[in-house]
Amino acid sequence: MDLFDYMREQQQDQESPLAARLRPETLEEVVGQQHIIGRGRMLYRAIRADKLGSIIFYGPPGTGKTTLARVIANTTSAEFTQLNATSSGKKDMEQVIHDAKDRLGMYGKKTILFIDEIHRFNKSQQDYLLPFVEDGTVTLIGATTENPYFEVNSALISRSVIFELQPLSVEDIRTLIHRAVYDKKKGMGAYGAVIDEDAEEFLADLSGGDARRALNAVELAVLTTDPGPDGRIRITMDVARECIQKRAARYDKKGDNHYDTISAFIKSMRGSDPDAAVYYLARMLSAGEEPAFIARRIMICASEDVGNADPNALVVAVNCSLACERLGMPESQIVLAQAAEYVAAAPKSNTAVESIGRAMDTVARTGSLPIPPYLQDAHYGGASKMGRGIGYQYAHLYKDHYSGQQYLPDALKDSSFYEPSENGYEEQIRRRLGQLTGKEKYFREESLREREDG
Repeated sequence: MDLFDYMREQQQDQESPLAARLRPETLEEVVGQQHIIGRGRMLYRAIRADKLGSIIFYGPPGTGKTTLARVIANTTSAEFTQLNATSSGKKDMEQVIHDAKDRLGMYGKKTILFIDEIHRFNKSQQDYLLPFVEDGTVTLIGATTENPYFEVNSALISRSVIFELQPLSVEDIRTLIHRAVYDKKKGMGAYGAVIDEDAEEFLADLSGGDARRALNAVELAVLTTDPGPDGRIRITMDVARECIQKRAARYDKKGDNHYDTISAFIKSMRGSDPDAAVYYLARMLSAGEEPAFIARRIMICASEDVGNADPNALVVAVNCSLACERLGMPESQIVLAQAAEYVAAAPKSNTAVESIGRAMDTVARTGSLPIPPYLQDAHYGGASKMGRGIGYQYAHLYKDHYSGQQYLPDALKDSSFYEPSENGYEEQIRRRLGQLTGKEKYFREESLREREDG
């Protein structure tokens, strides 16, 4: 490094954003993530012993992925090299590998390669790294906001340990905010700023577990707020509101938050909690999720989890989908809320899922069994001469429009697929089929005893 490089690095350290300047240099300075770097944890021991294997840090923005990589850089005896997948290409990796081989061969010194945003590398770029991770030329540390099981080469995954970082707690963020305001060496302490407790709590809460977001708000507050009569910059609640504006929404329509949120939405409807359902609906809409996607999930839930316990649920869900196509946003959010609330509040039954599951299993096991001749079509040429359709009992000619004829193939005549629940309208279906057919499966135990006694 020459003098100009040194001066450039010093100036960059002084002028870099607060979040970068405040990054810890040791494990003891790290705030949060104690589930993976707490004293005695595997990652803590590996860093301390400088015996780190290839790892991937996975978690939302601002949770400390790059921070932990920097801590490792400060504690390891290995050469630490960093690439960012958004700006680096194969040539950069080739140079790193070339240098790593020379370093290992001449000095016996290992190389740790940190790749930020590793999910941005395409498959061929990730494949290139594989043999060098395999033979120990480099120890890989990857950082990603996307689920590595979806976005990272499975071969690299199998050779790495995945550490999932969680959003920081409100108390963790408050600790960082306090450090940012009053630390004179790395923070904004030289400005003589103070922060009100309610403003500190507000920023910590609204940051959504993202340390960088909270620190950026603190930096903006200090740099844009005039000193008071006492010469001190005071970060009040009003100043805090102006600097952070809106709560961060962690949501990626192709990532984990997408799947987790829609899962919570469906499970809330299934669990008959309309409050939770409309809350998760709001989260998806706020993040820009397509109304058509949400409407499809409501239709599925209306059939899968409500079914004939309330047949109108599917009617409401389908009409919701059609209305969303015609209305667009923001009006569609009202229709979606109505449908989600209806499905959530409706009585539940999953008999449609169970019945088609049993039927599909039976078909897979028994194949195409002969259909009774009297149910076959008698209208095509020569069919009636072969006995097709003969003996069929037209249901409307019988009492209650029910003939009692056998419709299943002979080999399955005693099989049971649809078993109505006792919820909602399906209770009426169950009773009607019981009265019509006399089959025991449609009667409760007590009503069955009454029949036997009667």
